[in-house]
Amino acid sequence: MESSDELPPTVSDARLASVLNTAVFGIIVIDETGRILVYNRACEQLFGWTAAEAAGRNVKLIMPPDYAREHDTYLRNYLETHVPKIIGIGREVRAQHKDGEVFPVQLAVGEAETQDGRQFIGILRDLRPEFEAAERLAELQSQLVRIARINAVDEMGATLAHELNQPLTALMLYLQAVSRAATRLTETEALPKGVSDILDKALAEADRAGKIIHRMRRFVEKREVEHQPADLAMLVEEAIEFTAIGSKAREVTIERRIAEGLPSVDVDPVQIQQIVVNLLRNAIDAVGGSDPKIIVVEIALRKGNVALSVEDSGPGIDPQIFPELFRAFATGAKGGVGLGLAISRSIAQSHGGDLYADPGGSGKGARFTLELPALGPPGKSVKD
Repeated sequence: MESSDELPPTVSDARLASVLNTAVFGIIVIDETGRILVYNRACEQLFGWTAAEAAGRNVKLIMPPDYAREHDTYLRNYLETHVPKIIGIGREVRAQHKDGEVFPVQLAVGEAETQDGRQFIGILRDLRPEFEAAERLAELQSQLVRIARINAVDEMGATLAHELNQPLTALMLYLQAVSRAATRLTETEALPKGVSDILDKALAEADRAGKIIHRMRRFVEKREVEHQPADLAMLVEEAIEFTAIGSKAREVTIERRIAEGLPSVDVDPVQIQQIVVNLLRNAIDAVGGSDPKIIVVEIALRKGNVALSVEDSGPGIDPQIFPELFRAFATGAKGGVGLGLAISRSIAQSHGGDLYADPGGSGKGARFTLELPALGPPGKSVKD
């Protein structure tokens, strides 16, 4: 029987080795100099270095250059001051694979006093799957926003065609009048003043029709999110004009209460107008059986946010529906799919704001409030 200088592992050592090699997160133990003492199997998969390659090397092996340059200094400062910067708390950092790829990980660090000196234990979780899922979710949300816009346009399509016909018909009549007047002119005669007035009206109607078409195209086209300083009152005014298309809207009185000197907001104008149009359309539906039919649109500064409120004179929101109001596919509207408010709140929150509701009831209509962070102090608008 051959003798061996190596002693068999103790039960505790065997258990520790089993835990390390079955852990789904990367586990690294280093000494006071940053030298790698333990490097588990999950680390091999995460960083590409084998345990044999990593053993005894400085932990900077798995760090990008900018992190690696500072690591020894941070470690030395802690040993001298005992003031923790990362120990005991988890945080997101960047790591580097053997092939040079830099990627995000979540790192939690602990320490232990051993007979061999102070040691530090790092537990690392790959954040790439989480980030990829978030990006995919954002992409799907963007698609849902676009679907909601298209659905809104589909519902208004027939009415829009009718409304566009009015200015275009007027345009044709004005131009025909110009044509008849022109045929009566001689070479020495000047253009009558009445003809000039008619031409001006024709141009105004053509411009009006063009603006409507332009807003429709901007509302539905697929495009990248574009944040920019904007005047919320101006965005709301355009949204009101856009929503006012249709006989249903003509029966409703929309009152405006806009505070003076409001600061700008940093938003994607089209997405914010999507929220406003959705709130206005819901309010128009809510006052359908009410008398009078009134919607109050208010914009004011509230605790550092620019707050837009849309309040209707309807009966309020059913208490049974209200708790589920902002959940996707939960709707109290006949024929609706329940995406509008859910998407609107998602857009608001992606802008650093929020969308919430007061259900009203007992003679009071519902009130929806959109809050967006102010871009500057009061009185500082995008026009300044």
